[in-house]
Amino acid sequence: MPKQNQPTEQVTVGCAIAAFLEQCDVKAAFGVISIHNMPILDAFGERGKIRFIPARGEAGGANMADSYARTTGGLGVCLTSTGTAAGNAAGAMVEALTAGTPLLHLTGQIETPYLDQSLAYIHEAPDQLSMLKAISKAAFR
Repeated sequence: MPKQNQPTEQVTVGCAIAAFLEQCDVKAAFGVISIHNMPILDAFGERGKIRFIPARGEAGGANMADSYARTTGGLGVCLTSTGTAAGNAAGAMVEALTAGTPLLHLTGQIETPYLDQSLAYIHEAPDQLSMLKAISKAAFR
């Protein structure tokens, strides 16, 4: 009898991010819940090892992550939505950068077919990556 293929367990990007953060000994993350970061937050909840503390705004979330990193000596993690929401965290990101705080800002992007097309797609920020590079030690897409 032929061997049947066993279903392969798929790992979501959210679960991969959560697992990586756990390996970095992250215990808490801060930010604003949005459709763009929901898969990461779902993974935090499912895995149960990283506590998410919601903020009233993106700047507050980034400041909270900065303060957390400074007081614990660990990695501060901030989650925001894409576009202007990522921009709202800019001042706090500059503060963390100039202070040398280890802070990871996780944000999303608009759907790939619409990237860099200047179509005013929902939450689009022109050249978001360059904006983030200007206020961070490094930024990647």
